[in-house]
Amino acid sequence: MNCCHNHNPNIEDEKIEGETVYTCPMHPEIQEEKPGMCGECGMALVKSAKFEARNPKKEKTQHSKVYSQLFEKAFRFSMPAFSGSEYLSFILGSIVFFYGGMVFLKSAKYEIQGKAPGMMTLISLAITTAYIYSTFAVFAGQQHTLFWELTTLITIMLLGHWIEMRAVQSAQGALRELAKLLPDSAEVVRGEKVEKISLDELKVGDIVFVRPGTKVPADGIVSEGLSEIDESMISGESKPVDKKVGDTVVAGSINGDGSLKVKVTEIGEHTFLSGIMRLVKEAQASKSKIQLLSDRAAFYLTIVAVIAGGGSFIWWFMAGKGVAFAVERLVAVLVIACPHALGLAIPLVASISTTLAARNGLLIKRRLALEAARNINIVLFDKTGTLTEGKFGITDVLVNDDITISEKEIIQIAASADAGSEHPIARAIVEGAHHRGIALLPVESFARMPGKGVRVLIEGKTVVVGSASAIQEFNISIPSALQEKTKLQEATGKTVVYVLSNNILLGAIALSDIIRSESKATVEKLHALGIKVAMITGDAEDVAKSVSEELHIDEYFARVLPDQKSEKVKALQERGLKVAFVGDGINDAPALTQADVGIAIGAGTTVAIESAGIILIKSNPLDVVKVFSLSKYTYRKMIQNLWWAAGYNIIAIPAAAGVFAGYGMIMQPAVGAVLMSASTVIVAFNAWLMRKAVL
Repeated sequence: MNCCHNHNPNIEDEKIEGETVYTCPMHPEIQEEKPGMCGECGMALVKSAKFEARNPKKEKTQHSKVYSQLFEKAFRFSMPAFSGSEYLSFILGSIVFFYGGMVFLKSAKYEIQGKAPGMMTLISLAITTAYIYSTFAVFAGQQHTLFWELTTLITIMLLGHWIEMRAVQSAQGALRELAKLLPDSAEVVRGEKVEKISLDELKVGDIVFVRPGTKVPADGIVSEGLSEIDESMISGESKPVDKKVGDTVVAGSINGDGSLKVKVTEIGEHTFLSGIMRLVKEAQASKSKIQLLSDRAAFYLTIVAVIAGGGSFIWWFMAGKGVAFAVERLVAVLVIACPHALGLAIPLVASISTTLAARNGLLIKRRLALEAARNINIVLFDKTGTLTEGKFGITDVLVNDDITISEKEIIQIAASADAGSEHPIARAIVEGAHHRGIALLPVESFARMPGKGVRVLIEGKTVVVGSASAIQEFNISIPSALQEKTKLQEATGKTVVYVLSNNILLGAIALSDIIRSESKATVEKLHALGIKVAMITGDAEDVAKSVSEELHIDEYFARVLPDQKSEKVKALQERGLKVAFVGDGINDAPALTQADVGIAIGAGTTVAIESAGIILIKSNPLDVVKVFSLSKYTYRKMIQNLWWAAGYNIIAIPAAAGVFAGYGMIMQPAVGAVLMSASTVIVAFNAWLMRKAVL
């Protein structure tokens, strides 16, 4: 790294190596027999060799300057002289410059045409300057050239570029991984036969046969069979999902042990997987504010490098160090300041974060949304379909204490009676029985009671399941104890259904929109991150209050009309809060757009998804926490990469310019190329480490 070149073409004598002496790196004319300080600059003298003059006119040149002085001193070897050997370095250097360096020259042309000079511009300036000077030196009969440095520089830059591109290709794997999810072919049921066809031939309405362990070829509905499906690569959910007749399956998911027949509903670009790929592609194409800052920094760094390089050339030339030394400083500065690492610092992190997000059940539709997530103060959840499942479910079974009967028996009788009804509450009771493993009883004489409930015969007994008005028709009074229980349930916004058998009131069933099992943990984790939680709903005050208290939500908005949701977001923003809105319905779209960060539930409507910046693939509110964790982690990695990419220039550029020459530190262009390439590799490796992160 320490090497000064000082050659005066006016001196006729060459020098040959003699005994050991001590000399100043900055003033080689000063030679002492003992170590000490330079009388001119005070710099410590270094061990060298004493040179004796010899006249080139009287003695034939013994060596061909094919190698640089740096190489000759390091390896104590020189090429033997032969006729025309003085032009060998020019010939070899020209081959390397025009062949190996052409990729940089062409790229620099495009940068300049695009008015965005950067890495390739600096490299091209450096190698062109070195080549022009060295060519002039050869034909002018001068001994010192920069062909060795030029060749080494291009070689290192090409090697570094290859390593960097390998890192980039391994980083940008989101789309490739998604594309691998689809099988090459599908098995279609044609009458009694199963025919194997390519995916291009698949049509909507086809029945495909999905064997155990194979991939689902297209989105569809199970028409026959029972199995478990691994949807981990699409939804991020590691646990296999049970699939039966009527359930939907998505392309790319992996079938379990059972065989399925699936009716195709979507193919090609309309499948769920294709939608994910489109969103990932959009996300990778979008830029964050930090990336825009990085692009500007790279542009200004290019300008600084040109000014600093030109300044160092003028300084050392005016200082009498010769053209060769001055050109070396110029080339070294241009090389060391190449903003390649700066240009890759943010895109690499962004690309890998997109892949990491997809693996964790998140789709980053707009990168600015992910970047903004780290500054969120409050998350506003739409209640129905987000914190809750968006459908009725049994929450409580109220037993009439005046008779002897179990909760299970009440559910069994009510579900059996409601089995023939299509009413949402009736379906919820039936589903509740199935969920609890309760077998239904045979029913006779099913009759609807419009607006009130149903009446049936079960084991010869008349059973009525319905509202309070339904039992009033039979002049049944509600015991005070049971009445108190039902009032408490209704006070929290729940719906109460009564169950009678032969004019005996067995009890009642309370139903409400079921709170998701993950919702409470979601609120707790957001609080742990210092983020407040709010809820918005069109339900009555008592319902909103009940859910809010159960989940420990900080504040809620009840009886909010669909067109008022965005106004509530504005109200929070006017309080100085950064708001993330989480919703799933068509009427959530304005609020998703108004919020600082819009997060859509993946199972929601297309309008909601298109309005959001981030999408939760598996509709799990707990994944909202991952959004903020990923945002902070990604930002931290971006800042680290910016420092790795540009921070070292604070020392490197002055060192390359020769500022520390007084301390014996002079950076050669080839060394600068190694440092520049090393910074790029470090940036790529630091980004690659994100692949192992756990959100």
